[in-house]
Amino acid sequence: MSGPGPSPLSLARSFLFVPGNRPERFAKALGSGADAVIIDLEDAVPLDAKDTARHALCSAWTGFDAAERARLLVRVNPAGTPWHAADLAVLASLPGLGAVMLPKAENPTQIEHAFMASGVPVLPLIESAEGVGQMDAMARAQGTLRLGLGHIDLQADLGLSCGPDEAELAPVRVAMVVASRRAGLPAPVDGVTTATTDADMLARDAERSRRFGFGAKLCIHPAQVAGVHRALAPTEAECDWARRVLAAEVQSQGGAFSVDGKMVDPPVLLLARKILQLSQR
Repeated sequence: MSGPGPSPLSLARSFLFVPGNRPERFAKALGSGADAVIIDLEDAVPLDAKDTARHALCSAWTGFDAAERARLLVRVNPAGTPWHAADLAVLASLPGLGAVMLPKAENPTQIEHAFMASGVPVLPLIESAEGVGQMDAMARAQGTLRLGLGHIDLQADLGLSCGPDEAELAPVRVAMVVASRRAGLPAPVDGVTTATTDADMLARDAERSRRFGFGAKLCIHPAQVAGVHRALAPTEAECDWARRVLAAEVQSQGGAFSVDGKMVDPPVLLLARKILQLSQR
């Protein structure tokens, strides 16, 4: 990918939304423990408050330190809406911004335009049939940071009636992980869990995200952050297995070996290293 350089958002596990027209909530969101905070100018902001939200963002910016700015994304309004150009123009005036989140992304041209106009990496949200069809091209677009799934809008666009396990979206999730891997991007970001007070549902959703190969999840309430981090982290049993595999590798001195009665080959070693890497985040 010929895009931006490394970003701390590449390793973020939790992305917490906060409405752009509620600046009194910005500090609380940054202090929630979330790896990244998304100041939302799109769905969370009423149509008659778009200008107010942009002004609130600009006014609050001087109060953020460099580390906080690097953790911030701004979700702009989609390309083709009356507010899109003004949103991008504002972002270009915010030094140190981590990234722009582009909702309803449907082609690489939109991503490249957002990247050039804002000067920061882009996290496109795949929320439509056209977005799914263009996923590989968008993953390779100049400026793409990592892909994100807007699965609620996507269900509506496709006319799906998903069950609680969202098995109907499994092909899309796999395709997104594959597209990210082929483009050399970090693992993608999964969609929100709308039930903000149901810890069990959040855990199931986040565990599914990890099983499918996602590296992060969108959050809509600060109470969801800790649960997402727990679910996306390797278990202690997995870490113990990984440590034993790597210890056995050293003792084998390059020869064949097994752990727990199972042969260990290069893919298994790669998995063990990845588990320990994830555990250190």
